[in-house]
Amino acid sequence: MFCVNSLRLAGDGWSDYNSHARMWWGPLPHAVRLGAEMSNDSRDTRLHHQLEDLLVHPGAPIDWNEIATRNPDLVDELRELYGTAQLASALGRTVSWFADSRDEGHFPDGAPLPLLNSHPGFADYEQLVEIGRGGMGVVYRARQRSLNRDVALKMMVRGLFSTSEDFRRFRTEAASAAQLNHPHIVSFYEVGEQGGLPYFSMQLVEGETLAERLSRSPIVPREACEILIPVCRAIGHAHRQGVLHRDLKPSNILLDRAGHPYVSDFGLARIVHERDGGAGPSELAHATTRTGAILGTPGYMAPEQAVGDPRQIGPAADIYSLGSVLFAMVTGRPPFLCASPADAVIMALEHEPPPPRLLNPAIDPDLEMILLKALQKPSDLRYVSADEFADDLRAYLNHEPVQARSSRLADVLSRAFRPTHHVGILRQWGLLWMWHSLVLLVLCLTTNYMQWIDIRSRMPYVALWTVGLGTWGLAFWGLRHRAGPVTFVERQIAHLWAASMASSSMLFLIERLLGLPVLSLSPVLALFAASVFIGKAGVLSGEFYVQAAVMFLCAVPMALYPSVGLAIFGVISALTFLIPGWKFHRELRGRDLVEKP
Repeated sequence: MFCVNSLRLAGDGWSDYNSHARMWWGPLPHAVRLGAEMSNDSRDTRLHHQLEDLLVHPGAPIDWNEIATRNPDLVDELRELYGTAQLASALGRTVSWFADSRDEGHFPDGAPLPLLNSHPGFADYEQLVEIGRGGMGVVYRARQRSLNRDVALKMMVRGLFSTSEDFRRFRTEAASAAQLNHPHIVSFYEVGEQGGLPYFSMQLVEGETLAERLSRSPIVPREACEILIPVCRAIGHAHRQGVLHRDLKPSNILLDRAGHPYVSDFGLARIVHERDGGAGPSELAHATTRTGAILGTPGYMAPEQAVGDPRQIGPAADIYSLGSVLFAMVTGRPPFLCASPADAVIMALEHEPPPPRLLNPAIDPDLEMILLKALQKPSDLRYVSADEFADDLRAYLNHEPVQARSSRLADVLSRAFRPTHHVGILRQWGLLWMWHSLVLLVLCLTTNYMQWIDIRSRMPYVALWTVGLGTWGLAFWGLRHRAGPVTFVERQIAHLWAASMASSSMLFLIERLLGLPVLSLSPVLALFAASVFIGKAGVLSGEFYVQAAVMFLCAVPMALYPSVGLAIFGVISALTFLIPGWKFHRELRGRDLVEKP
């Protein structure tokens, strides 16, 4: 039989451990079930003796390599069983705090819920009844004894087994919400700790979440605007206090029985500047924001949140989320419906939301314009502030002209010349583009020199522009591969470049077929280059329209002054690569310096 005493739980037997472990962690691991029901065959006997030997000296270093050499068929199960024994010991030290907990209710991820309902009280609170839970916290309705009032009491989902990141986010939520005082933000009452378990109490909103309301049906557009305007005002107040919510969605907006909205759950909030008397907001902001970490809820997060770079996230991200909430209110669904969160992130980056009136024809055209302005992918094309968003909604309700319909020339130009979210890949191309500018300059000057010394045979030119430029192309691509993985967008740009190289080489054949002297069609090179820059402008950044225009104009002096046409092309095309190459190379170096510890 398996040695029960070796997994003793603070004086309790295996049966006590079994019940507590199931309550806290869900079904026991397969190896543990095997251990509790071992037969007397030789393998199980060896497993039993090996585990007993490990547990005789708890805390002593274990040479798992030696164990794997002696018992290769047992090492994996021994690791699992030994870890479970350590867990049993930890549970034994804390189980008395939850001694009256019953075997009921598990979290979605299998982590345990401290079932406080069975306790007569917790700190200054009693009559605890769970009313909601999320990925980090569980909320109870409770009675505060000292003030004789009902409150909402929030604690951490995993209790004493929460990670340090969980604790940091919990403190961030407390620090963020505590400094906000607005009639449409859930009021904050008290922060405390009991038995090593942090908690805070807040205003109890009797009613339902906006998500629960939407589960029944979409909301009439004008009523939806009436609900969202106070939410926008509340978020505007939070922004003025230096707090970004970063997780606005219907389930984080509460509606009381009169239909008044309240913003809740600042668990992903970021405090963007330190205020007098603050509780270390700079540290808290850093703790909950890491480069590459995607924070928010897919379907409601702004594109800049999906990128995962906290430096790009500002108040405009909350405005996008407010627009997504309004979209869901009037259409009954978020802007993007996807099979998985990853798909929702890709949709937020790559696609535009469907026109709201396509989903609900009852939506007024002015309201559709307001929605689409709030959901602009470029953050500077959205409303400047949440208050401005609210003002436009109020203008719509009052049948006044809305700001969303006014398109200034500056806005049009901004849309045309702005970078896309793919522009970041050019940081890997910066140095290579500077080298490419040098290669182009040398190639063109060499070609012009050959023209000046009156070389009329086509083959030297063909060799220079096909073999020479092709060799550089292969070297360029090889160097790019050494810098890291090549993205799909980079392959698209590479195809454009390869097409222009092939077209340039074909000019020599066309000249021969037409009976033209060599280099007669050289001004067409500038047109090829301009076409490639237009493709880059559409995929990467509108700033490349400038290079495209310059190359189109370059064809004119090349045609007017054919004796120096290639030199003109070489100088201008080299500059079109050198300038952006230097810019993106500096950005890469600056980012590397920032990310160094």
